[in-house]
Amino acid sequence: MHHKTAKFCSRFAILGAAAIAAVAGEACAGAFGGNGGLSRGDTPYAVLEQLGRVLVEVENEYVDVVDRERLVNGAIRGMVSELDPHSSYMPPDQFQAFQSDTEGEFGGIGIEVETRNEQLIVLAPIDGSPAERAGIRSGDVIVSVDGRDPGAEPLDKLVKRLRGTPGSRVKLGIRRKKAADLLTFDLLREVIHVPSVSSKLLVDRIAYVRIKQFQERTHSELLEAAAKLRSKGGRLNGIVLDLRSDPGGLVDQAADVADEFLDGGVIYTTRHRGQIVEEVRAHAGGAFASAPCVILVNQYTASAAELVAGALQDRRRASVVGERTFGKGSVQAIVALPGGAGMRLTVARYYTPSGHSIQADGVHPDVAIETGASDAISYREKDLEGHLAPELPQGAGATGKPKTIITLGDAGVSAPAQGSDPRNVPDDPSKGDDAVLRVGWQMLRPPAGPPMKAP
Repeated sequence: MHHKTAKFCSRFAILGAAAIAAVAGEACAGAFGGNGGLSRGDTPYAVLEQLGRVLVEVENEYVDVVDRERLVNGAIRGMVSELDPHSSYMPPDQFQAFQSDTEGEFGGIGIEVETRNEQLIVLAPIDGSPAERAGIRSGDVIVSVDGRDPGAEPLDKLVKRLRGTPGSRVKLGIRRKKAADLLTFDLLREVIHVPSVSSKLLVDRIAYVRIKQFQERTHSELLEAAAKLRSKGGRLNGIVLDLRSDPGGLVDQAADVADEFLDGGVIYTTRHRGQIVEEVRAHAGGAFASAPCVILVNQYTASAAELVAGALQDRRRASVVGERTFGKGSVQAIVALPGGAGMRLTVARYYTPSGHSIQADGVHPDVAIETGASDAISYREKDLEGHLAPELPQGAGATGKPKTIITLGDAGVSAPAQGSDPRNVPDDPSKGDDAVLRVGWQMLRPPAGPPMKAP
């Protein structure tokens, strides 16, 4: 998709320059007695004239002095956000943060955090990070960031405070279970690489591979994981690919990941205004192309992650276990704009090998894990205001009704919303609390005999 993005970038850069010139010209004409009855029909210039008139009126007559840049950014943001929930205009600071997320690199101390019971909890330090080297542990409670109470700010602002320019410092106050005194850590920020792939070899030589998000290095990290798993004893008897709560990411990385599980054939196609514009195919020799595979999904598995699940399911390469997925079947081009700003623009819908559109429908599991709770909340693409309409028939082909339905009470006691961190996955999933993982692992186990220990 990089080539397509570049084409859209150049096209919109030219359009943007023309639009700015037109707005400036029409604004001057309106302000200095231009023809108020001027009409150019349905051309873009008529719309830009109206925008220019409103801008001049606001600048001249609003009760307080206004910031022109803020007004124009707001107008652009409103225009793009009206299209669908996934198209958006990003001012320079937001675009820079977005690029850091897709690259998987940022300046920081290297900890994953969440708010729990109004406390900021360390989920885990990233391997090799300043936080890990300093001795910060999973379960630590952060009670201050540079002397400020973390409870006074929303999580996104706290994350920004923890991040910063490499070489700068941040001081954390930590409360640790069984530690009598408050712990203080003075940390030097570094460039942090956030791994998107983690793995573990389970009993019976079944590999557990978790993909958190599709970033620029996801495919290479998957190949590194494959080599590491095989170094522990050779052939794998099966692979559990955990895509739960994977929000998606870069489409080319998702296609490369799917390619490692296939030996050929279509991975997906994209259509722009009803016309097929791209067909992506797999190649022989994938790193995981031979071992049986189960994919774990939930309602937060979205976009590029659905592309992988749908491709492997349609090609009868993997069984999908869990819940119906989020249903984001659209592709966004990332457009760099002058001044450091950027835009996400929906440019295509993608389709699984069977021709099923995931948009507002999702991937339907082969084995559905149900909670049995009547008050379970559904939050999917179809629930978003302004989402692209689904295409009928839904649930077609390999993504129809599940072959098996298991209630959570039958499978186990819990199902993590975020998937499982391999560091917390027991070698024998039958002894853990992750019911969905247990089902997937049991589907891949040899038909008889007790579990064989992991090396």
